[in-house]
Amino acid sequence: MVVNVSAVVLLAILGILLVKKRGLKAGHAIVCTLLGFYLASSSVAPTISEIAADVARLISGIKF
Repeated sequence: MVVNVSAVVLLAILGILLVKKRGLKAGHAIVCTLLGFYLASSSVAPTISEIAADVARLISGIKF
């Protein structure tokens, strides 16, 4: 749950920055958001969730 909330906050900040810097038009952001909602309710959602969790574990295991 913590990874999901952190990912949502990070992606929201990136989305806002892209819209503000004109790298992402508002229409494109809406399409990307709708795509996310449709992916979340599809049969691919568990796989995407597992991949995101694996990447988060990989990143948290990196020692600097």
